[in-house]
Amino acid sequence: MAKLSRDDFSFFHPLRVRWAEVDPQGIVFNGNYLTYADVTITEYFRNLEVAYPADLLKDGGDFFAVKTLLEYLAPARFDDLLDIGVRVSRLGGASMAFELGIWRGVDQLTSGEVVYVHADADNRKSLRLPDWLRERVRGFERIAPAD
Repeated sequence: MAKLSRDDFSFFHPLRVRWAEVDPQGIVFNGNYLTYADVTITEYFRNLEVAYPADLLKDGGDFFAVKTLLEYLAPARFDDLLDIGVRVSRLGGASMAFELGIWRGVDQLTSGEVVYVHADADNRKSLRLPDWLRERVRGFERIAPAD
C-alpha cells in the first residue's frame, strides 16, 4: 500500500490536529487515525449527496466495517493541517473498499483501507450494494473502482 498519489483522489477533507488527539510523545495517537478516516468517509458521502445512514435505511440496509488497515509513514503533530483523501477503490457485490491517504502539505503521513459490507440493518445478512450508490460512486471517482 504505502506510497499513494494525490492525483488518484477526487475527494479531500481538511482536518487540523487538536491538542486532545496527541499522546505524551507529542504525536497523534494511532487510534485517532481511524476517527479521521470515519469523518472523511462521512464527508465523502455528503459530497455525493448521500444522507448516511438515512438513504441506506430506506431499503433496510446499513454499512458495517469489516476491515481496517493503516500504515503509518510519518507522524502528525498538534496543529498540523492535514489533507485526508479518500476514494472508493473497489465495489464488490455487497462491499465497498475505501482507500485512504493522509498528507501534511506534500508529505504523505498515512495510507490505509477501510472495507464496509452493506447488510440488512436488523439481521446483518449481506445485501447487494444499491445500484443508485454504485452509479454515484462511478460517476464521481476519477479512477474507476475495481469490481
